[in-house]
Amino acid sequence: MHDLVDVGALSALLSVVIIDVVLAGDNAVVVGMAAAGLPAQQRRRVILIGIAAATVLRIGFAFAAKFLLAIIGLTLAGGLLLLWVAWKFYRELRPQHEATDAHDERRPVVARSFRQAVVQVTVADVSMSLDNVLAVAGTARDHPWVLALGLLLSVALMGVASNIVARLLARHHWIAWIGLGIVMVVALRMIYEGSAEVLHLTALH
Repeated sequence: MHDLVDVGALSALLSVVIIDVVLAGDNAVVVGMAAAGLPAQQRRRVILIGIAAATVLRIGFAFAAKFLLAIIGLTLAGGLLLLWVAWKFYRELRPQHEATDAHDERRPVVARSFRQAVVQVTVADVSMSLDNVLAVAGTARDHPWVLALGLLLSVALMGVASNIVARLLARHHWIAWIGLGIVMVVALRMIYEGSAEVLHLTALH
């Protein structure tokens, strides 16, 4: 009982909630962008697949958190993976933007097919789930219950936000460019932090 009211645990929980709100929002943007160009029924399926994949990955990464935290350069690899997702989004957004400029018929925002959307969501989930678990595990090192609560919160937030983002993108296509910017910022942040970690280790040797 004392552990539950421990100041350190409560501080860690507050930090985890803030991290989850930010990172779950980023993850939701990716899932929403991937699902936005699909019919309503397929959009719901992509969102559910994204949530399920994120749940499984977060649980798996959480069990291996101690091992993952010891791997130098893992954040850099995750950032590069997310950068690839951003590049795919850009390549699919550009033709739609050019079509709009030419007053052509509207095209889907991002996804050209259900399969492509699933691949994009899965790859992004690997990178962003890794980022989420590393951040949360680093904050909640001595409080396993905080880590577990953080995982549940991140998945719940992502599920709600993904649906909202997908609906907004389906109605307002220009928001996709803001989403692309968010994904790029997250990817570049991960690359920067991962590179700094690798350079620091190299300098020590």
